[in-house]
Amino acid sequence: MGLKQFERRLERLVEGAFAKAFRSGLQPVEIGRRIVREMDDQRQVGVRGVIAPNKFTVWLSADDQERFDGLEAALARELTEYAREHAREEGYHFVGPVSIDLETDPGMKKGEMFVDAELDDQGVGLAGSVVLPDGERVALAGQTLLIGRVDECGVKLDDTKVSRRHAEIRPGADAYRLIDLGSTNGTEVNGRSVTDHELQDGDRIRVGDTVLTFEAS
Repeated sequence: MGLKQFERRLERLVEGAFAKAFRSGLQPVEIGRRIVREMDDQRQVGVRGVIAPNKFTVWLSADDQERFDGLEAALARELTEYAREHAREEGYHFVGPVSIDLETDPGMKKGEMFVDAELDDQGVGLAGSVVLPDGERVALAGQTLLIGRVDECGVKLDDTKVSRRHAEIRPGADAYRLIDLGSTNGTEVNGRSVTDHELQDGDRIRVGDTVLTFEAS
């Protein structure tokens, strides 16, 4: 999507009912830019490439925190996507899920902020998630994920072209692999039929008529 498009989305968050509150003081896009700056400043070289912080605590003044009241959940989601997009553009990896928390520092003045950034694997091992068509994310957390139509599937799909046990995503030493389980209609990644595929960030997985997206974060 690109960071510019995410910045426009952040700006649109404050339109309408929130427009008056955000005529002055800290703007959401400023927080997004500070977060990606911390990612750049604190990146490290790891075994699988460049690793960036994935856990962020944004400290705000009491005035700015009050202005964000009612908007925090939506803002955190957009900022998380902003961080993910920056990681894709720069080729960064994460060691765990991306999380962003907004906290209040009574000593700060309106318009000030501070961002704590850290690497946090949360004990999950290999990071990754699957994004469903409705936008919901299923965290892999270092475990095997079954995709299909039966109840025990971690991703259960109401799609008649999907087999009962269609495919699974398995953790390896350095990456997740997508394995087709002998499905009737096959499994595709980015338009290509696969039986065993090492997943990369942004891969689009088609099972039946359903498209899922793999995120290495």
